[in-house]
Amino acid sequence: MWEGLIQKAKDGGLDVIDTYVFWNLHEPSPGNYDFEGRNDLVRFIKIIQNAGMYVNLRIGPYVCGEWIFGGIPVWLKYVPGTTFRTNSEPFKRAMQGFVQKIVQMMKNERLFQSQGGPIILSQIENEYGLVSKDYGAGGHEYMTWAAKMAVDLGTGVPWVMCKEDDAPDPVINTCNGFYCDYFTPNKPNKPTIWTEAWSGWFEEFGGPIHHRPVEDLAFAVARFIQKGGSFVNYYMYHGGTNFGRTAGGPFLTTSYDYDAPIDEYGLLRQPKYDHLMELHKAIKLSERALVNAYPAVTPLGNYEQAHVFSSKSGGCAAFLANFHMNSPATVTFNQMHYELPAWSISILPDCKTAVFNTAKVGSKTSQVHMLPANVPTHSWGTFTEDTSNIDTDSKLTVVGLLEQLNVTRDTSDYLWYSTSVEISPSESFLHGGRHPILTVQSAGHALHVFINGQFSGSAYGTKEHTQFTCTRSLSLHAGVNKISLLSVAIGLPNDGARYETRSTGVLGPVILHGLDKGPRDLTWQKWSYQVGLRGESMNLVSPTGISSVDWIEGSLVATQQPLTWYKAYFNEPSGNEPLALDMGSMGKGQAWINGQSIGRYWTIHATGDCSSCTYEGTYRSPKCQSGCGQPTQRWYHVPRSWLKPTGNLLVVFEEIGGDASRISVVKRTLTYV
Repeated sequence: MWEGLIQKAKDGGLDVIDTYVFWNLHEPSPGNYDFEGRNDLVRFIKIIQNAGMYVNLRIGPYVCGEWIFGGIPVWLKYVPGTTFRTNSEPFKRAMQGFVQKIVQMMKNERLFQSQGGPIILSQIENEYGLVSKDYGAGGHEYMTWAAKMAVDLGTGVPWVMCKEDDAPDPVINTCNGFYCDYFTPNKPNKPTIWTEAWSGWFEEFGGPIHHRPVEDLAFAVARFIQKGGSFVNYYMYHGGTNFGRTAGGPFLTTSYDYDAPIDEYGLLRQPKYDHLMELHKAIKLSERALVNAYPAVTPLGNYEQAHVFSSKSGGCAAFLANFHMNSPATVTFNQMHYELPAWSISILPDCKTAVFNTAKVGSKTSQVHMLPANVPTHSWGTFTEDTSNIDTDSKLTVVGLLEQLNVTRDTSDYLWYSTSVEISPSESFLHGGRHPILTVQSAGHALHVFINGQFSGSAYGTKEHTQFTCTRSLSLHAGVNKISLLSVAIGLPNDGARYETRSTGVLGPVILHGLDKGPRDLTWQKWSYQVGLRGESMNLVSPTGISSVDWIEGSLVATQQPLTWYKAYFNEPSGNEPLALDMGSMGKGQAWINGQSIGRYWTIHATGDCSSCTYEGTYRSPKCQSGCGQPTQRWYHVPRSWLKPTGNLLVVFEEIGGDASRISVVKRTLTYV
């Protein structure tokens, strides 16, 4: 999709493509690098170069990005003595090695602007100012070290640090946010740069869809330019998809659409795309004046003002602003009258003619249709995880409960915790009393409970409250009963100080209530651990691994049960429209096509405030929500490049139960109103 997306960005009036560099994607294990296929960073930059555009290479290598572990590899957590993002020698050594490797790759291909290439800026670290104080003196030492380390690499182009007010010279501090017109860099000789103009917001499972009205986004950009801003980058202009298990959070959706001008599927979101394109044209018409003068500000009323750029060599351009949140205004400027809607700016490239107003949207609105592709999925088969013998294969048995990531090292979202409890035949509940209650304290993110191999129920945390208590009434029998807890990670944290130390999994206490002798604490019993699922270890998702399994072929009606794998084959739909899987009939799990992970799915319904939306007034992410009462994400992007003409293998792992026969492939199409 890269060529098409980059061309659409250029057609939309952009000059620069900004990309993170994901350390954990490119160095999945120490010293083993991956720059193939989707990870081919050099190819991506050369496509940008061939389009005649520039690059801002945000190496980080901590990037946040709502990406798993903020882009830092999980393996680095287990290098002795490592603390992330502070004056920690093992961390700095690994970080320097990666940054040097990326810079050297760029130099070898002559991709820095100083070598005639497209890279005009590079970024080191990311929004460190938000957490620096949490690390004390070590934080400032690390930030200073990172800046010097980057500059010493001698790229010949400037380095930036976003949200870093004390970025040391010559590194340029930059702004991220919904608005950055308030921002000035820490030295007068540094340009005013907006690294992230947020076009929308990210989604979390169980939350609503966020929208940022384009009138407000255009107003924010015009405010920044009229104050003397020199470079603005949209975050995101195209958001894309967190395939595999790359979504961070936890609880962040597989979709990373971000209400961007180019949507997740690569289609133009209107009126956002066209309105911003017109804004970019108006700014470029004002270019000579903008680069030759500083703005002179003239009040035109209580809420109205003019920013005028005029010089003998550069002509004249004016920005007329009305900051009132709900009242339009008529202003007089250069002896002419101009109508300014509330919360808007008009751009006059010649100080006379208003060619653009941020609140006057002329473009049509795109309406999305997810239409059946009418390709039958045939030869369904099922394979169910064996929950009766979880602990028999366990290679790890210890007293007490272990933190999940320390056991899995992120090789799987899934970790089994298993123990047993012996029930005396004389217990009252066996003779007509109430069933015992099991309470499990979990640090997240989801939990499925099985008693003697039978599913007993589930519980979930949220992004704000990853810790939760699961309470289940249990059907136990006299003698030994097996308790098996399947803990599920839903993306690892990606931001905040020391986020790598946050715990996941069943940390306890685990207590059985309702026995004759009172509560029984199971926390410090012997627990057996099994990483991942049988289907994962058997490589069920692979077109080569699937044939070695005894699938139950045929009817799906009786298989709406937990921990079940489904497989089917389908042919590629005709046409060239983007494709998606409609997972509305399913519960929670993961999906793969031809061995490629589509990502995590979860059809949990959204709660939020989906009342009216107005563009006027300061935007924040709780404003302008939609989708309440619907699944936060129902459709999952299927890149056409992953498909063959016939015989595409779909594999789905369902955790809690769903109707796989109703999974369908749909085409995403747009009409305009």
